[in-house]
Amino acid sequence: MILDSARAAASRLFSPEFRSVFLKTLGLTLLALVALWFGIESLLEWLAWPWLQTFVPGLPSWAGWLSAIIAGIVLAIGMALLIAPVTAIIAGLFLDDVAEVVERTDYPGDPPGRAVPAVQSLVLAIKFFGVVILGNVVALLLLLVPGINIAAFFIVNGYLLGREFFEFAAMRFRPEAGAKALRRKYAGTVFLAGLVIAAFLAVPLLNLLTPLFAAATMVHLHKAVSARERA
Repeated sequence: MILDSARAAASRLFSPEFRSVFLKTLGLTLLALVALWFGIESLLEWLAWPWLQTFVPGLPSWAGWLSAIIAGIVLAIGMALLIAPVTAIIAGLFLDDVAEVVERTDYPGDPPGRAVPAVQSLVLAIKFFGVVILGNVVALLLLLVPGINIAAFFIVNGYLLGREFFEFAAMRFRPEAGAKALRRKYAGTVFLAGLVIAAFLAVPLLNLLTPLFAAATMVHLHKAVSARERA
């Protein structure tokens, strides 16, 4: 069920039907990441370097270059961890577009889902953004523990991304309480699907397509779970 859903989602990523959603999602994700990069970089330059000069006066000129290199490394690690929450926010904006394409092309005989109300979608996306940030802070702390760091990344993001995208997909066909109850009932299946999404998220550049892949995967998974419920 999980692998079939992932394969079906992957086959749609570069299809003509997805092109418009793909361009909007990719463009906004890149803009958000670039804005975050320059924002964090400016904050580091504004706070870190003057603080260092105050507490360690008389630093040589090359110390500035060394600080810039260290800041670049910190930024790169920080951006890697921020990809998950950024993609979650973007997905909250375009999940309905993705779901409509999947439902129309792969399930033409089924009744279409209804779009999640904009305000409710935004509230859920913001709430989940905070949860993902917290989860990745925990994962960052666990990076200091050998043997646990990689597992922490997959477990944290697998659970959080799986929960977010499945509930969004389910809420197109049932109320929020029903979507949460269904997710809890199939928590193991949703978590394993979330691990597949986390693996996708771990691939550089390809991870910018995570919103499309995750949304499409969970639409297929919700369809499969709903069919099992009816049976």
